[in-house]
Amino acid sequence: MMLNEKAIFVIVTLFILAFSHVVLYFSFKYIAGFFYKPRTEKGKIALLKFSKSLKWGLFFVIFPIFEPYFSPDDLVYIKDQPIFIVLFIVNLTWIIIELSNVLRHSFLERYAYDKADNLKERRILTQVGFIRKIFLIVVVVLAFAAILMNFESARKVGAGLLTSAGIVGIIIGFAAQKSIANLLAGFQIAFTQPIRIDDVVVVEGEWGRVEEINLTYVVVRIWDQRRLVLPITYFLETPFQNWTRTTADIWGTVFLYVDHTVPVQDLKKKLKEILDNTPLWDRKVQVLQVTDVKERTVELRCLMSAVDSPTAFDLRCLVRERMLTYIQEKYPLSLPKTRVLMEKDSLEENPQPPFSG
Repeated sequence: MMLNEKAIFVIVTLFILAFSHVVLYFSFKYIAGFFYKPRTEKGKIALLKFSKSLKWGLFFVIFPIFEPYFSPDDLVYIKDQPIFIVLFIVNLTWIIIELSNVLRHSFLERYAYDKADNLKERRILTQVGFIRKIFLIVVVVLAFAAILMNFESARKVGAGLLTSAGIVGIIIGFAAQKSIANLLAGFQIAFTQPIRIDDVVVVEGEWGRVEEINLTYVVVRIWDQRRLVLPITYFLETPFQNWTRTTADIWGTVFLYVDHTVPVQDLKKKLKEILDNTPLWDRKVQVLQVTDVKERTVELRCLMSAVDSPTAFDLRCLVRERMLTYIQEKYPLSLPKTRVLMEKDSLEENPQPPFSG
């Protein structure tokens, strides 16, 4: 074959390669879009990343097919080079990771947890997230092992390490016992679920929501947007409050300290009026009771319910403000006071004798 003919053949082959790549890429992209149409922004981003990884994957599949037609006979094919195989393994790992992310979003989009009663959705979200993290670790480890197996020197080193695997395993076991304990604790939390994603918890005296559950630690978003990072074993070894363990519903309390002369029945009517006129109340529980009587004040407890803890907090603040304003305006003399009884006439008639040592 003449030189010009070879050049034309190479150009035509490369053109066919590029054309086949484009056709197959858009065909797979269309097929993927037919089976999965993302409804969230995260799902769209996941599908886009998967498409990019698949685009490079098609190159590693198509190129070895066409390479013999335009590569010189006296040269070793690129597809047989270790670096090509390594890049293929890296790309295949990338495809598997992005595919798992697409499958995760396609599954979770059926369970929207941005609603009041989202116990089932948060349970599934927690389990899927933890299982995917374990899956990613396994995929990366296998990919790394496959890459090393393509190099003779690495295989020799691996064979040498296997002979001392027992001793090394014992040493690593002692050194990483805390990490292993955290990993096992992660499994326990993922399936027994003392906490879930978006649970409302009180830990270390702080109120917040569970934002992330990772393999070894948990991130709690505190009410003022700070993040509290705790080892995952904390939730198995330390008592904590979970306000959404079985339901998001919660009761809130407001304590008022007033004088003994306060008309309790009128305050009960006022509490009902306040709750009836706010959407924060879920119309399930509303009670005002005298819970304690002390020498100077009376303790009143206003009990009310709300759909979740943030709403309950706002409702408590509202009731506290409205009840205090009502008492100030209508019963100012019923606010807490200190009484002093002056018996002036009695002292003048019966003066106390002077102190004598």
